[in-house]
Amino acid sequence: MDAVRVALLREVLAGTEWLGATRRFAGVLRGSVVAHGGGLLLVGTPAYEPWHLAAHLVDEAAWSGTPELAPTLVRHAARPGDPAHLAVGLGRIEAARRGETLLVVSPEGPVDPLLERVHDARRAGATVLSLGSGDRELASLAHESLAVPEGTDLDLDTVQHLVSAAAGENVLPAARGRRRLRDRLSRLTDQLTAPPPARW
Repeated sequence: MDAVRVALLREVLAGTEWLGATRRFAGVLRGSVVAHGGGLLLVGTPAYEPWHLAAHLVDEAAWSGTPELAPTLVRHAARPGDPAHLAVGLGRIEAARRGETLLVVSPEGPVDPLLERVHDARRAGATVLSLGSGDRELASLAHESLAVPEGTDLDLDTVQHLVSAAAGENVLPAARGRRRLRDRLSRLTDQLTAPPPARW
């Protein structure tokens, strides 16, 4: 889905809770990966691998100048002979640590072995996000969750488009109140150590 279609979709959804919900979720996703310098792991279920979301996040990472958004797709059936970007198996979730973000996309409730790995990743300090049917067990493990239950106005694929587009948006930083002492000192240091202006 290109930017024009996303814009049209947002126009259609104006006034619904979906725009705010997807932007909030995308903000948490982007904030998590940017704050820690990357380390985004993306995993689905054995029956559903989020290839499409992975591709859109790679595109958004490039277009927004935010390489941290480019995920590592973790696969249930990865084989050693697969190309490198498709050969990452579930063991990568077990190796997740503080500073990494794990995004679980699940149209149905995830199977127990995946839940155990997600639980271990969270205990190791990884930030866990979930996008899917609203499975209670998965939502209880997630730091942030966005549920797309059956029978809603949108399907999971459409919500993934909205989330990836919102994650790639370049937004201005929020205005802050008084600057902290560290900010003022940093600015002063930059001014004192800057080379003199060139004279022509």
